[in-house]
Amino acid sequence: MYNNFYKSDSEKHNVFISYYHKGNQKYRDEFETLFGHLFINKSVEDGDIDSDNSDEYIKHLIQEDYIKDASVVVVLCGQNTWKRKHVDWEISAGLNKKVGGYSGLLGIHLPTHPDYKKDKYNSSNIPARLADNLKTKFAKIIDWTESEEIMKKKIQEAFDNRTNDDLIDNSREQMDDNIE
Repeated sequence: MYNNFYKSDSEKHNVFISYYHKGNQKYRDEFETLFGHLFINKSVEDGDIDSDNSDEYIKHLIQEDYIKDASVVVVLCGQNTWKRKHVDWEISAGLNKKVGGYSGLLGIHLPTHPDYKKDKYNSSNIPARLADNLKTKFAKIIDWTESEEIMKKKIQEAFDNRTNDDLIDNSREQMDDNIE
């Protein structure tokens, strides 16, 4: 069904990959190696944004230069991803119609995550805004996979789910600080 799914860049989805850079860069790089040909990467690259900038300026850059064009936000969930304010801001921007329309939302448990390969996820171990949208069924979460077929299907499902905007829960206040 998905073998000829993507024929050209114009048919690929714009995907923003949200992750904790320090803890999960290896998986983010592997994700792009395995699946980068399936989508147009709209993600922040290491070094793209000066962390010395103000929080408001960083939020603005992420929204306007990266997420505005994304149709799907993929959240790579490692052990400490839930503690990171930038991940929360990125998910929030993807769920904000004012930032380029609604993005689909897909969480991926990395092998380093405590819920990896478990039947259920613990909502306190993933970004809270992702958990809110799993509860409403707007978002989906899967375990890390190297299967191109599965990833194509899940990205497409997240893309298709964007139209279910009545399920979006973006009511939570944005994180001000990382949790240490």
